[in-house]
Order: sequence, then structure tokens, then C-alpha cells
Amino acid sequence: MCTSVEKAMELLSKRWTALIVFTLLPGPMRFVNIENSLPNISGKVLSDRLRELEAEGLIIRTVYPEVPVRIEYSLTDKGRDLSPLYKSIGDWAERWIKPEMDIHPSAE
Repeated sequence: MCTSVEKAMELLSKRWTALIVFTLLPGPMRFVNIENSLPNISGKVLSDRLRELEAEGLIIRTVYPEVPVRIEYSLTDKGRDLSPLYKSIGDWAERWIKPEMDIHPSAE
């Protein structure tokens, strides 16, 4: 396998990474908004993944010198280039993945 494909798969298959990128596709978000969009992620893991994605050049962290300081995360061109991949996955999921229904017998 090509080493660049292997590295890409390692990066995107790391837990939460793909969902963080997906969450940022619509535009910049603050940490708390990303965290609220992914309710099962811990703040520490989110912080770690954001740092990793920034180091890989997929996202940028912008600090606004306001009071209080505002920090936003957004995708770089490199990160936005993943958009067609996410669209394809979404189309595939719509066609093939059935949402699990939470079926409980009614209490009569």
C-alpha cells in the first residue's frame, strides 16, 4: 500500500478525528460548540485531536484578542478537500446503513 494512503487512513481512522472534521465542514466553530456536537467525546480527547489535526495542517486555530479571548477552529484548504469524501460516505450511509430503532414494548 502507498505510504501516503496508509498515513491518511491512520489519521482519519483515529477515534473522533473523522467526526471532528465532519463537524467543521460547515464553517468555524468554538471548542464548546464542537464538544456539544459530539456529546460522547471528552474535553481532553477533543483537545488532543484538535492539536493533532492542527499539526497535520487540516485545521487552523484562530485566537481573537477580545475580552474574553475567543478561539475558533476551522478547516484549512487541506481539510476542506475532504468534503467530497464525506459526501460520498454520507450518500453510501443513506443507502446502506439503517438507523437502529429504539423499540420498547408499550406499557399498557
